[in-house]
Amino acid sequence: MLHTNNPIIKHKTGLLNLAEELGNVSKACKVMGVSRDTFYRYQELVEDGGLDALIDKSRRSPNIKNRVDEETEQAVIKYAIDFPAHGQHRTSNELRKQGVFVSGSGVRSIWLRHNLENFKKRLKALEDKVASEGIILTDSQIAALEKKKNDDETCGEIETEHPGYLGSQDT
Repeated sequence: MLHTNNPIIKHKTGLLNLAEELGNVSKACKVMGVSRDTFYRYQELVEDGGLDALIDKSRRSPNIKNRVDEETEQAVIKYAIDFPAHGQHRTSNELRKQGVFVSGSGVRSIWLRHNLENFKKRLKALEDKVASEGIILTDSQIAALEKKKNDDETCGEIETEHPGYLGSQDT
């Protein structure tokens, strides 16, 4: 009889104990709803490594088939910051002219991984880069930042020194 308080392997040890009690592996497997192959795998694990071997210690590493290489990913991120107003398909087309081949949906998945999926987030990344590295902005970057500023004002977002200051003046 195997005894454990570990809830992860309690079901597995229960199956092994039931088979021992009944003296019939097939019946025990039918009662527990498990294949005989699984039973013998559990039994082999216990014989080789004890009860601790029943715990799944490590999972298989994920198979990242459709990931682009690091060079392409960095080119997409750089382009997103250099031209934040461009969409995913335009980015794909412009990078293709530079010799970097990535689809529009590939650009989108890279943006999602790096939190650059929309215009505002790409502008935020541009602002952070300007603040940290002190780079000089190009005309397209300045235009994009001005567009964001105008959009924010039309949506009612206005910068003030004190929160609520404009609300008290608006009465």
